[in-house]
Amino acid sequence: MVLLALAACGTGGRVSGDVARACMAGGRQAANPALCSCVQSVANQSLSAAEQRRAASFFEDPQRAQDTRQSSNSGDSAFWQRYRAFADRASAQCA
Repeated sequence: MVLLALAACGTGGRVSGDVARACMAGGRQAANPALCSCVQSVANQSLSAAEQRRAASFFEDPQRAQDTRQSSNSGDSAFWQRYRAFADRASAQCA
């Protein structure tokens, strides 16, 4: 769901960064260097390096995202709010 929203983004350029690499490796048909670079750019503005690594793990294991979203842990809840804001921003900026 959130990952699909991220598939509408693109600015071009070389792919670098945890989120961009995960985006490219995620196997989604819409993934391309422009899209994934855009998503990485938004991640750089929205998430810390550790949060980017965590978000990148969602591409490989979507269940991890679901578990985080449903967690009752306050740290997970706070991260999920930041992640959702990032995903919404990426969807809007990279469309």
